[in-house]
Amino acid sequence: MSSTPCIELQRVQAGYEQPVVGPLSFALGVGEVVALWGPNGSGKTTAMNAIGGSARVFSGTIRKRPGLRVSHQQQNPLSLRDIPLSGRELLTLTGSDAGALPSSLQPLLDRRLSDLSGGQLQLLQVWACLTAPVDVAMLDEPTNNVDGEGIALLKQVIARERHRRAILLVSHDRRFVEALGARVVEVGEP
Repeated sequence: MSSTPCIELQRVQAGYEQPVVGPLSFALGVGEVVALWGPNGSGKTTAMNAIGGSARVFSGTIRKRPGLRVSHQQQNPLSLRDIPLSGRELLTLTGSDAGALPSSLQPLLDRRLSDLSGGQLQLLQVWACLTAPVDVAMLDEPTNNVDGEGIALLKQVIARERHRRAILLVSHDRRFVEALGARVVEVGEP
């Protein structure tokens, strides 16, 4: 783990029209997996959005290492119905490693994303986020719609990729978080 954090939050209160999370403080460095944990509506996704710049920071500071590259797999991605993009094109656009894609996911490469099941799409999106050339991968509920085999695959990929980057995730699956050896940061209401 690098001694310089990739991202550091100090007493951050963030939201949209008004604060919905905070004050929240933590640091995240290469080699770490940090899980934001708390009840529904506590602001876990908002904290990620504040880091990514799509939520407003009302107070506190978010420091990012200069030149930091971040990928963000969102819980509710945009509709892909009218976007004629294949799995291979998604991975190419994100700079992800299609060659290392597990054999169970290889058949998805030439299929249109809008034709995939929710779990198949989720696995490809998480793969794209985790294997892109980034310093920090943010995963918001990466196990949603994913079966047991897919969850086992996610654990393997995160274990492999965590040594090359920092991983920040939100998950309601406590066993998944514990299996990753993630440091848990409790998130509550402001």
